[in-house]
Amino acid sequence: MSKLLRFLPLMILLIYMIQVEIGCANIIPPGGGPKDTIPPRLITAVPKDSATNVTPKLITLTFDEFVDVKDLQNNLIVSPVPKNLPIIDYKLRNVTIKLKDSLEPNTTYAFSFGNAIKDVNEGNIAKNFVYRFSTGKKLDENVFSGKVILAETGKIDSSLIVVLHNKLSDTSIIKNRPRYYTTLDGKGNFSFKNLPEGKFLAYVLPNDYTKRYDDSTKLFGFLDSAITINKETATVTFYAYEEEKRKAKSSANNPNSIAQKLPKGAKEDKRLRISTDLDYGTQDVLKTALVLTFSRKLKAVDTSKIILTDSNYHPLKNYQINLDTTKTKVSIVYNWKTDNGFRLLIAKDAVIDTTDMMLSKADTLKFKTKKEQSYGSIKLRFLNADLTKNPVLLFIQNDKIVESIPITSKQLSRKLYRPGEYELRVLFDKNKNGIWDTGNFKKKLQPEIVKTLNKKLTVKADSDTVLDDIRL
Repeated sequence: MSKLLRFLPLMILLIYMIQVEIGCANIIPPGGGPKDTIPPRLITAVPKDSATNVTPKLITLTFDEFVDVKDLQNNLIVSPVPKNLPIIDYKLRNVTIKLKDSLEPNTTYAFSFGNAIKDVNEGNIAKNFVYRFSTGKKLDENVFSGKVILAETGKIDSSLIVVLHNKLSDTSIIKNRPRYYTTLDGKGNFSFKNLPEGKFLAYVLPNDYTKRYDDSTKLFGFLDSAITINKETATVTFYAYEEEKRKAKSSANNPNSIAQKLPKGAKEDKRLRISTDLDYGTQDVLKTALVLTFSRKLKAVDTSKIILTDSNYHPLKNYQINLDTTKTKVSIVYNWKTDNGFRLLIAKDAVIDTTDMMLSKADTLKFKTKKEQSYGSIKLRFLNADLTKNPVLLFIQNDKIVESIPITSKQLSRKLYRPGEYELRVLFDKNKNGIWDTGNFKKKLQPEIVKTLNKKLTVKADSDTVLDDIRL
């Protein structure tokens, strides 16, 4: 017992130290805390938001926390479009708008900041923040909305804008800045708010500096007539198009072209060379031609010295030999059948290039056509095909049309089809020429319309693919 009493003070000291340690641990607050996800909120404005009968030169917006304002060039839209953009500044919780233009009477002004205003700490965005006021007795509250679709593909380009002109002349879109404009969302939708009553011409353009149709290679869209803005304005759909395609720069004139750049000290190969589009020595029977590509332009082609034979060198009939417009490709057009062997005999002097060079020697090209098992079959059924609109089914890979087939009945079948995954679109071919035709603003000609279908087609070799619920 005496020994226990002797160690008692030490035991009490240890218990006390443990309690202190535990106590200290309990008063340490947990790290971090709930993350701020609330965007800045407007608490006061001078003049107040939606004020009427005001003509301010300076506007002050005060938020409930410190704010940052970024990328006004891509976010701020002032309506009506001013001659001179206002000066926007910010400090602490305040955003100021200094107007440089004189204000028009009885006009509603709106400042749409998009995603420009954020809080300083977490970067929470005050999405689509709008401040508005009127110099007259009331705010204009008319709405005009709709959608923009790319006519050639049926897809969306959200970088486009819709503009309104109150001067009802076709030259306004060419010469004048718009009265109003708005951007598209990710689905191609647009919406104007706080518009006055009246008639406007409406257009689609890229969101560039001019906001004018001053280049026929720009994406562009128009309505057939002026739109009347009131409380019951109907929604519309624009079909945007390029009247002319921008011409690609020729590699022949490009100093950085690979064809012109040779390793230092290397000599140019002056021989006339030939290549083919065969797939590992096999010809696709769904292609109408075997294509020979030459390394230089040809001056002459002697078709009697290019001979197509079977695998036993027996000459065939009913084939054609064509030189394309670039003078570099020769096509052997033939009605190919699956799983057959061929020989193509090319004499040394069958072709002559523009430098009077012939092939270095005669050549024999040995190849076969693909087997039937290399292809799949397809059967497509259309639920609501309106054949009076001349629909054409477009098969798309890598955003390029690989085949177009006119739809003449509610079912389309192909015994042989090339394996792969295809996006499906339908062209409503007004002039029945089998291709998409662009619009023309001067002639008031709308483009033909292409619709992207909600089905993808996956074709597998030696397999049947059926899609029986395609809606056009």
